[in-house]
Amino acid sequence: MNVTRVPGPPAVLEAEWETHRPAVFGVAYRLLGSVADAEDVAQDVWLRAAGADLRDIVDLRAWLVTVAARRSYDVLKSARVRRETYVGPWLPAPLLTGPDASEAVLVDESVGSAMLLVMEELSPPERVAFILHDVFGLEFSRIADVLDASAPAARQLASRARRKVAEARQSTLRTSRAERERLLAAFRAAYEAGDLAGLVRLLHPEAVYVTDGGGRVATARKLVHGGARIARLMVGVWLRWRPDRIELVEVGGEPALLHRRGAHVFSVDTVEIEDGRITEYRRVLNPEKIAHV
Repeated sequence: MNVTRVPGPPAVLEAEWETHRPAVFGVAYRLLGSVADAEDVAQDVWLRAAGADLRDIVDLRAWLVTVAARRSYDVLKSARVRRETYVGPWLPAPLLTGPDASEAVLVDESVGSAMLLVMEELSPPERVAFILHDVFGLEFSRIADVLDASAPAARQLASRARRKVAEARQSTLRTSRAERERLLAAFRAAYEAGDLAGLVRLLHPEAVYVTDGGGRVATARKLVHGGARIARLMVGVWLRWRPDRIELVEVGGEPALLHRRGAHVFSVDTVEIEDGRITEYRRVLNPEKIAHV
């Protein structure tokens, strides 16, 4: 474990904060799936740290991550209630992670849209225990403090979450980055050409199309099933809402497509791939979720 003893003066804290802020933001984003909420949590943690006596803190990173997790846990519990009234499918807010990313974050598969959706299936305590232990390496005693539980209970929560995540991973075949980029480039070309047959070839016959507009923009409020049906729908969307350009970007550590109209982002799209075809196409259009992109 890296040990960081902080004497306490604001100037020292500010220097340390720049080092540890990615971890603070990273734990909040993984727990909440929202860039805006993660930013709010990071700001809360900074204010808490700035007003605290940190001279006896041995491991500042662990302390900051624990504070962020505790605040995120509170937000997560209320967010689950809000999502019961969310209009249409819910998708995590896309986080740019390429060289032009606006927010530094520790990148691994746990920030990918597929894994964040798996996390949504966990209970809030399971999600906290799994992220803090398996991703950030915190001891179960610290995790227990966040969850107001015993260390053995926290260990059991992490173990249960780990089994659920492993089961979900088994049903998702990993595709190389090169193959994802190739398929997305082909999809973009067919989409821009309004090539219905080309889109059908790229979509799995049992593909699923998921759109998150949050009731803020006109979009499908239910899942659309079937490659041919999705292709027809997308051609119609292209003809009606044609973007000025479509860019290949990196979201959550994976290739994705970003649609722009002028200087504004219209949507951010991620995919799941199996045997060279798209099995799930996810499109985030909710302006609140892409305003930061």
